[in-house]
Amino acid sequence: MTQDPSSARSRTVSVDDTGVRRRLADGSEEAVTWTELQSVMVRVIPDGPWNEDVFFMLVGSDGTGTAVPSGDPAADALIERLQSLPGFDNDKFVEAMTTDADQAYVVWQS
Repeated sequence: MTQDPSSARSRTVSVDDTGVRRRLADGSEEAVTWTELQSVMVRVIPDGPWNEDVFFMLVGSDGTGTAVPSGDPAADALIERLQSLPGFDNDKFVEAMTTDADQAYVVWQS
């Protein structure tokens, strides 16, 4: 059985004082709270310019989390919140956002 690739696409992403929640087109949800956040990675997949190629990977202490595409309307609010985390590596973030290497950049860890 093949999975419809559209089912993994975001329907909505919300960023608020509690955390980040991503509702997928199939109705399932991925979420991580700020208090449980353990690490943030920027995952670059050389798939552009027509496909989404940069994702913000947020991992919680229990191993769950979410991946937010950089092209999502909520991405600007997410980036602003992430950059306010103590110890956020802005230089590594800029490097990740300006490369086309197939790589994951850890930009913050608790």
